[in-house]
Amino acid sequence: MLKILIPTDGSESSLLAVHHALALVGHGLQASFVVANVQEPATLYEIVVAHDPDVLHTVNEEAGIDLMRPAVALLEAAGQTVEQDVATGDAAHMLVDMVEIHGCDAIILSARGMGNLRSALLGSVSHELLHNAPVPVTVVRAPDADEEEPEEPEADEEPRA
Repeated sequence: MLKILIPTDGSESSLLAVHHALALVGHGLQASFVVANVQEPATLYEIVVAHDPDVLHTVNEEAGIDLMRPAVALLEAAGQTVEQDVATGDAAHMLVDMVEIHGCDAIILSARGMGNLRSALLGSVSHELLHNAPVPVTVVRAPDADEEEPEEPEADEEPRA
């Protein structure tokens, strides 16, 4: 059985990876899943105000669990085995670490659809993982807004096959 890492940031677009994974399961793939969230490191202000690294760790852990909740709920509702992991740091590096820690065989994540130029300027977690992950990476893209939606049949028309 494969173990697949699904990074999520809690956004609707990150759930595309979960839906893709469930579609693969629907076609017979046997897998278990690790849903992951990576929190950004604390800012200097947060460190000064909190005075306690344990408080910052707890806050990050709770925030990550909250952001993973929709993805975990979808997988559990489909009867899938799900683990959860929250880390703090550089997302791409932490996700590679999670792959190794959990013994994952693959990664499925969604892309935000940034163009090549913008991705090169800002950096991209999916781009980093494609180049540095020790396992296969599947990047699920959202449909382009420009793509035509399939036409709905008229009320008195038979649906086309």
